Amino acid sequence: MVELLTSHFIKHFLTFTVRNDAKAFRFCKSKCHKNFKMKRNPRKLAWTKSFRRAHNKEMTVDSTLTFAQRRNVPVRYNRDLIQTTLKAMGRVSEIRQRRERAFYKARMRGNKQRQREEDRKLVEENQHLLPPSERFAKEEVEQEDMEVDVQKVKDKVAARRKELEAEESELSELEEELPKKKTKTKKMMKRKVGGGVEAMDVDE
Repeated sequence: MVELLTSHFIKHFLTFTVRNDAKAFRFCKSKCHKNFKMKRNPRKLAWTKSFRRAHNKEMTVDSTLTFAQRRNVPVRYNRDLIQTTLKAMGRVSEIRQRRERAFYKARMRGNKQRQREEDRKLVEENQHLLPPSERFAKEEVEQEDMEVDVQKVKDKVAARRKELEAEESELSELEEELPKKKTKTKKMMKRKVGGGVEAMDVDE
């Protein structure tokens, strides 16, 4: 069993620790190793991956993330299959990057307006700290009426939905082309109440 404490995607393991119960821990750098020896919880440190996932700062539920999971399925060598897999890897990474950018923009939406309101509130509460010439001055802010075109918004939403449907269909096609893990089933016998035996399938 291997547990990883990392702040980014791991490429090289610098330190390695084995505990008394034969559990192995690998770390990407000495910073992770030192924090592990200090018995710090990775979900409470702001620079770790587990903290960012726990606080909704990164995508955790998406169909593109399932492709990165390890599949322990032996597959006979096939050149066409390898070429299809390499193409699928590139395409999936492009889709994931696009969705991560959209996720980041949605998460950061409204931050500038919120910060501006906090700054205005701070200035209003601390007018006595300003110079006399600027104290209690009325702000003249030109507010333009934003006319929202409903039809344009609907067209944008429809176009975005079409893009998402196309990406999902493409991902489903890639999943069908890649080899899938077969689930083993075993038959168990179930006793009926009135007497007799009934067969049923159970997945391992």
